[in-house]
Amino acid sequence: MESQRTIRRKVSIEGVGLHTGEPVTLTLSPAASDTGILFRAADGTLIPANTDHVVNSHFATTIGAFGVRVRTVEHLMAAAHGLGIDNLLVDVSAGELPAMDGSATGFVEMLERAGRVSLPAPRKALMIDEPIRVEDGDRFIQVVPSDTFRISYTLDHDHPVIRLQVASLEITETTFVDEVAPARTYGFLRDVGAMRRNGLARGGSLDNAIVVGKRSVLNDSLRFADEFVRHKILDLVGDLFLLGRPLVGHVVARNAGHALNYQILVAIQKAMTADRRRARMRAVTPLAPTATAPAFESACPVALGTAAR
Repeated sequence: MESQRTIRRKVSIEGVGLHTGEPVTLTLSPAASDTGILFRAADGTLIPANTDHVVNSHFATTIGAFGVRVRTVEHLMAAAHGLGIDNLLVDVSAGELPAMDGSATGFVEMLERAGRVSLPAPRKALMIDEPIRVEDGDRFIQVVPSDTFRISYTLDHDHPVIRLQVASLEITETTFVDEVAPARTYGFLRDVGAMRRNGLARGGSLDNAIVVGKRSVLNDSLRFADEFVRHKILDLVGDLFLLGRPLVGHVVARNAGHALNYQILVAIQKAMTADRRRARMRAVTPLAPTATAPAFESACPVALGTAAR
């Protein structure tokens, strides 16, 4: 059975938050088995990176606890997911992670520089046993059973630079590092003013995002012809790791975003809870009928099952 992993040594990097525009220092440290990805805010507040601690999914994924928030965690989460890092302590000196170059490559490089080490605990994959779907109009995400972790994504946009982009990738460490991690976040020039008035994209620039003008991108070039849909896959890889375990299933999505990503997390978590409940019910051994109380047993089977647990 595959073992859980963490990093070998502490690593740090400085940068600027994409939305806040604030300078930030990010430090990654090794963590023990079953810690998961644990954020520590500047005031010392600990925030587990899981579905229960998602507090906002508007334009980015924000986690929080006790009124303290950390924004834009998805690219680091994607790098940890893609490289098979289960446990990390993440110290953040400000309220948002650094934007790096708008992709996950900088976080991948941090993790590779830190090295990886196996821990004395088994890695617990999350196996999808039946289809789970969330939708909003023509936008949807569906997860179906599979022997591997695959994402098939359709991005359909009326902008002439994007149009229809479709990609389907089995997410292994190699495909993630080479085909997904380099894809940068993107935004439209027409939206920048409104976003900044609303406290968004204040740290955005051509150095950390693809900026889409009226008919072309303002950057020198794209890294992939379909970089936009690849970045959507990147965000989904990161958001899915908020389940706390690596996913084994085929994720099929169309025009989703962080808000719909969060909805599929909730739906998967509910399905997992229901499965555990059914498993507990199956584990209950009914009391054998007796000559003295047949009527009571037939009238109260649920009560008897509960007592047996």
